[in-house]
Amino acid sequence: MSNIVDPLVERIGARIRAERDQRRWTLAELAEESGVSRAMIHRIERGESSPSAVILGKLSAAFRLSVATLLDPEPEPVPESARDRVRRAEAAPQWHDPETGYARRQVSGPGFPAEVAEIRLPAGAEVPYPAAAFAFHRQIIWVLEGHLTFHEGDVVHELDAGDTVELGPPTACVFLNSTERDCRYAVVLVRGEAP
Repeated sequence: MSNIVDPLVERIGARIRAERDQRRWTLAELAEESGVSRAMIHRIERGESSPSAVILGKLSAAFRLSVATLLDPEPEPVPESARDRVRRAEAAPQWHDPETGYARRQVSGPGFPAEVAEIRLPAGAEVPYPAAAFAFHRQIIWVLEGHLTFHEGDVVHELDAGDTVELGPPTACVFLNSTERDCRYAVVLVRGEAP
């Protein structure tokens, strides 16, 4: 067994612990709010376990934060010149779900008024999120390559490259790639009151 600690996993764990501490929640209270077991939260906070996309969705919903905030929590200084506003692809925070292979690359920085992320959903992968993960956010999904089956509550959207869907009132959602090739899509999120 390796004792190598993944810095991103450690950083996510530290952010989750900081959010829990800020709210003065115990592990049990966060477990109750999120539906994630106390043991799993404890392992994540200690950097011993990488959370899956589903678990991140549940934790972000409990905190009323976006998944991007949990993944890219460090504030960046305001750029002073045009050159400083360039964010190289290799410098953008990237995260991979250990269970599904879902990969998320944060396109926008924490100081930008909208959160933009690029997602790669492998063939056959399915990622559900609870309704609370969509409260206090407005989102649009934009398929860049492939096909995405997006379940928004009881409504199913079949989306091909170029298609978009603006999310309505918060409801449980499922991102599903039922094809044999990867799907790449963008999520654009604006924080505000729930629709």
